[in-house]
Amino acid sequence: MHFGFELFARFIIDLIFVLALLFAIYYPRYKRKETVISASLFNIFTFAVLSILSSVDFGITTGFGLFAILALFTLRSEQINKSDIAYFFGSISIAVITSVDGTSLLMVLLILSIVLVASYAIDHPKVLKTVSQMRVELDHIPDDVVSNPDALLREFSNRLGVKVIAVRILNINYITEVVSAEVNYRVEA
Repeated sequence: MHFGFELFARFIIDLIFVLALLFAIYYPRYKRKETVISASLFNIFTFAVLSILSSVDFGITTGFGLFAILALFTLRSEQINKSDIAYFFGSISIAVITSVDGTSLLMVLLILSIVLVASYAIDHPKVLKTVSQMRVELDHIPDDVVSNPDALLREFSNRLGVKVIAVRILNINYITEVVSAEVNYRVEA
């Protein structure tokens, strides 16, 4: 990559798109400051590392090594939800797209614009209504726990006072008489 104007232009493009993704789309919807900060910093760090690496000759094994390091990092971190992971990966992807030499700035702008518009549309609250999820343990095992999923939906809806959309049984323990389930629900207004 040519140092100077092109690198500066790529960095400005990177900042504009990552700030749009995180501050215009993600933060207004989820309000998680820590994710915004960490995704922004990861974006900047990834841009810096890849800008240097794209100016030297390195093989595919180096790239896999970088992703292995990121994978180890996520294994040792606190668990984050799937939406946060998607936006976090999006911020890193923006850094990769903008920093790797070989694509024209026009192509970078086109791809990032498509990615940003798609992110906005796919995660828009009017496209998919908000559904929350929790893990719940039921203190008894209904007779028809597996054969009648609608009865289990009604049982969880009554106990939780919300509209249960789906239930996935995680574990049935006949010794302790406990059913562990993942419950997807929506609070009706």
